[in-house]
Amino acid sequence: MNIRILFNNNGSVDNKVTRKPTKNKISNSQQKTGSRMRPQQNIQKKLQNLNHDILNNEKSNLEDILKELNCLIGLTNVKKLIKELYAFVIIQKKRGEENLLTESLVLHMVFKGNPGTGKTTVARILGKLFKEIGILNKGHLIEVERADLVGEYIGQTAQKTRDQIKKALGGVLFVDEAYSLARGGEKDFGKEAIDVLVKAMEDYKDNFILILAGYKNEMEWFMKTNPGLTSRLPLQIEFPDYTVNELLSIAQLMMQRRQYFFNSEALIKLEKILHKMIASGNNKKGNARLIRNLIERSIRLQATRLINQQNITRDDLTLITRDDISDDILNTLESNDYYDGFDQSVDYQIS
Repeated sequence: MNIRILFNNNGSVDNKVTRKPTKNKISNSQQKTGSRMRPQQNIQKKLQNLNHDILNNEKSNLEDILKELNCLIGLTNVKKLIKELYAFVIIQKKRGEENLLTESLVLHMVFKGNPGTGKTTVARILGKLFKEIGILNKGHLIEVERADLVGEYIGQTAQKTRDQIKKALGGVLFVDEAYSLARGGEKDFGKEAIDVLVKAMEDYKDNFILILAGYKNEMEWFMKTNPGLTSRLPLQIEFPDYTVNELLSIAQLMMQRRQYFFNSEALIKLEKILHKMIASGNNKKGNARLIRNLIERSIRLQATRLINQQNITRDDLTLITRDDISDDILNTLESNDYYDGFDQSVDYQIS
């Protein structure tokens, strides 16, 4: 709006208001139509973008999980079987979408192998994998042992076991040293825990995955103690002990993650120790767990070597020499002072 001030002949002021020309107005009907269409178009576009982002995110998550599996050292046959399971599940779902007959998905498993061979790590990856492909809605891992399932008095065991199953719904229940549930004789409450687990595999077959784990021979004996176990646990996966080369790779990656590295002489000495360890059967007690103990002992010895040294350089702080690998390390490893809960994905997964 413009105001023009005009002077009359008599000197008085005449105020006149003039308006700037405006563009053609949009009709009320057009305004209403536009107000309806534009938000709808925006919502549709946002939904399309959201769906696109979700699909990309799911694909990215799945690729990350499979990469995590592939990056585990060793476990060639284990990884091959997991990939077969993944392919089987995906194809059965696609057959179902096309109204074709599908095979039943019984994914309860037995993991057989010595401590420190990656059983817990693979169980955790499986939980995440099955969540991403829609088999589990949470994919978390609940790790238990005999003490978490078996009570001291009549009636306690069934309730304790059911409580752990309830925690695992939507994910994976991992029972370590499961064979110990059957070792107490006829009057032992462990058998009651087994019965509850067997029933849960049927009652909640679509809502959780049970993995029973332990030493190979003990687990094979355990499977014979209850007729219902074999049919309900069709997937039996064996985790082999690591070779010397695999243990060396694990040791080097553990050091790298801690920003240390071995010099060539230290690696030669470590290789000789690993050969002796395997020859003596010590690797069956811990495998990669023993490597972690060895690594942490070497780091402590390096610190002892450097503490009185003057002018400590950055290289000094990262280098592990043969002097840092104790000659009596095998005697130390023969003790029962092992770390529990070794997790390959945390300790030496390739980043």
